[in-house]
Amino acid sequence: MTVPSTFDHHATGYSLPHAYWMLRAAELAYRSEAEVEQRAEEWGFARVRHHTSRFAPPFALEDTQAYTLASERMIVTAFRGTEPLQIRDWLSDVNTPPWPGPARTGYVHYGFGEALDSIYPAVRESVTELRDNGQTVWFTGHSLGGALAMLAGCRLYLEEPRLRADGVFTYGQPRTCDRTLAAACDKGFKDRFHRFVNNNDIVPHLPPEPAYNHVQTLRYIDANGKLRTSMPLLGALADRAKGLTADVFAPTTDGVRDHFIGSYVSALEKNLV
Repeated sequence: MTVPSTFDHHATGYSLPHAYWMLRAAELAYRSEAEVEQRAEEWGFARVRHHTSRFAPPFALEDTQAYTLASERMIVTAFRGTEPLQIRDWLSDVNTPPWPGPARTGYVHYGFGEALDSIYPAVRESVTELRDNGQTVWFTGHSLGGALAMLAGCRLYLEEPRLRADGVFTYGQPRTCDRTLAAACDKGFKDRFHRFVNNNDIVPHLPPEPAYNHVQTLRYIDANGKLRTSMPLLGALADRAKGLTADVFAPTTDGVRDHFIGSYVSALEKNLV
């Protein structure tokens, strides 16, 4: 297997090449609108919509950004993430109030709820407008963007089941919701949700349990860079310890380093080749 040159617009389910290109789409969400439009053309997407919403949460965030691309076969919405130290700081605030989950199902972290609420109407409008040929629909994001991708997919499905996304891909996603919403996502998406965690990435361990949880699906990148579909608890603890000792000069930075989107791109490329 080699690194594919672009999206497979005929993709209907999970594959490692498709996961790689969804990650590249998440990476592009950090770029300017001009670069998004340039890449969209190169990737075979003729139509682009940009989504930006400013709001004033009790966190160090100023706006929420995303974009939606559409071809004759595929629609992709990618949400922008944030810096690892920034998101770590406000996810660690245990005094943050909950926010009602999609369709009043469970609850989510306040920051995620407000961020998604500020941009969701534009995302939904774009997806429904652009889906004029029965295209597959995909959501993706890294870090904060992963949390928003998950919630957008869940909200679309829970509020309008006919609009269920064909897949949601997240990378370094923090814990986003309570067990009730996580269970609803597990039931509604089953093989459609793909959550990637890179070894000691600190963000997926925040906010703290048991208030906040992940969906069951996990695609784990171990300390050697190998992608695994499961990892027993004891094995995961040993592997994380191995990752911490990989850099003897800066072991405490491993959790931040593993969160960078470039680390995810490198890991998936390594698995492809």
